[in-house]
Amino acid sequence: MLTDGRFYNLDQPAKATTGKGIMGLKIRLTRLGAKKTPYYRIIVADSRSPRDGRFIEQVGTYDPKAESDKVNLKADKIKYWLNQGATPTVTVRSILVKAGLGAKAAKGAAEAAPTA
Repeated sequence: MLTDGRFYNLDQPAKATTGKGIMGLKIRLTRLGAKKTPYYRIIVADSRSPRDGRFIEQVGTYDPKAESDKVNLKADKIKYWLNQGATPTVTVRSILVKAGLGAKAAKGAAEAAPTA
């Protein structure tokens, strides 16, 4: 569901798709919290939308100020979006690796990493 109440229709093919799934999706962080006390949501969003802008689905939270970097993840949703072709950012990939969802996340980010 989009933040304005509309839904993506995943039953119909999207205009910009690859053979693997919906193109241009990122699993990334969006910042919440007051000044100098960050708190992040882990979201699935279109790669063109701004950091704190519109998103498709929230799949977890990350609190870097907690004593042990508290992370809450919806593993089934993350696996679903990774299978749909969503690419995690470098920071989210490291969070997923620490949480044990690493093989799929590392593979998705390695495919998106530019080669020089």
